[in-house]
Amino acid sequence: MKDNGDENGMSKKQLGVIFGSRSCEREVAIISAVQLMHHVNREKYDLIPVYIAEDGCWYTGEALEKIETFRGFSPKTAGIRKVRLDLTAGSGALLATETTGGLFQKEKTVIAARVDVFLVVMHGLNGEDGTLQGLLELANLPYTSTGVAGSAVAMDKIIMKQFFRGGGLPVLPGEWTSRRRFEADPDGEIRRIGDSLGYPVFVKPANQGSSIGVSRADDPEELRDSLELAFEYDRRVLVEKGLNQPIELNCSVLGYDDETEASPIEMPLTGEQFLDFHEKYLASGGSKGMASLHRVLPAPIEDELKEKIQTLSRRIFTMLDCKGVVRIDYMFDRASGELYITEINAIPGSLSFYLWENAGLKYSALIDRMVDCAEKAHGDRNAVTYAYSSNILSQASFGTKGAKGSKGAKGGTV
Repeated sequence: MKDNGDENGMSKKQLGVIFGSRSCEREVAIISAVQLMHHVNREKYDLIPVYIAEDGCWYTGEALEKIETFRGFSPKTAGIRKVRLDLTAGSGALLATETTGGLFQKEKTVIAARVDVFLVVMHGLNGEDGTLQGLLELANLPYTSTGVAGSAVAMDKIIMKQFFRGGGLPVLPGEWTSRRRFEADPDGEIRRIGDSLGYPVFVKPANQGSSIGVSRADDPEELRDSLELAFEYDRRVLVEKGLNQPIELNCSVLGYDDETEASPIEMPLTGEQFLDFHEKYLASGGSKGMASLHRVLPAPIEDELKEKIQTLSRRIFTMLDCKGVVRIDYMFDRASGELYITEINAIPGSLSFYLWENAGLKYSALIDRMVDCAEKAHGDRNAVTYAYSSNILSQASFGTKGAKGSKGAKGGTV
């Protein structure tokens, strides 16, 4: 366990950077996390990498700060320990099992590290979708990402779209279907979707990010192929009406509660019909994640459109009760002048640090802001009353001899 004091005797925060997990986007999360760890201010924090491997096992150790460790990851790598999170409220301990003794060996549990705040760098299922957030709230630990409800809505494109539509926000026309419904009547589903939206359309797995499983369909036969592809990654699929050469625009929001600010707006550049996984992460070697994407920053758009996007982004952030850093993606139809929300990324690739650097905020300072948001939210959560005094237990009975059950209790109802 690392010393938690600096040379001046000041206490450092134990910052757990948690990443990976059982997700198609695990490798993207690894890149985002290693990138982030290189920018952590070591004078303020002791860094504790926490990697959730593909099989769901948790590991910690300094070797996890290096990208080389993940090129053929092995739990036996020097400098790595298998750990588990102590779920005792407020503990923050990462527990490891050690074997002691010679002939009569015994196992004992030791504390490998203790985390003050978790900086969540997850992309996709089992991490960005509210599951990890729920675990950390159960353990009563501060964490940097959006909470359980907002993360779950942001992960599921079908629910997200219905949420936006219900809030009166501009979204593209869309339909959704399920694997079971499609397998029962593929021709009927293709016809229904085509009649509703026309062509072209874009087909997306409901719970995937990084454009995994996304494709364009220009006719019924291509729609069939696109749906079959998407169903490989999820049992529910969203189909959206396509636009003719729209402009993609992205805006990040930073903050917590009513204290929010919007970043400069970027315009990703793509040579394809949509920004696919290859262009997002592999076109420039992949070592810098979303930061390596070709883009114009700030986007060359009119001030009126810029202000509209930033205002709308802050509104979405507040509606979903987000915290830390998110990114909202838009499509602008040049022909009609209409702006559409495509999605919100609760934990964006590379944590959108490049957007904030364009606004003059260094990555290390962005990390500080995210930690501050996590601690404020944690304080607010612990200020809530979780106990309510009543006489319900004194009146409860389950057939104990001589005791009155609920039917025999006199007086008012509970």
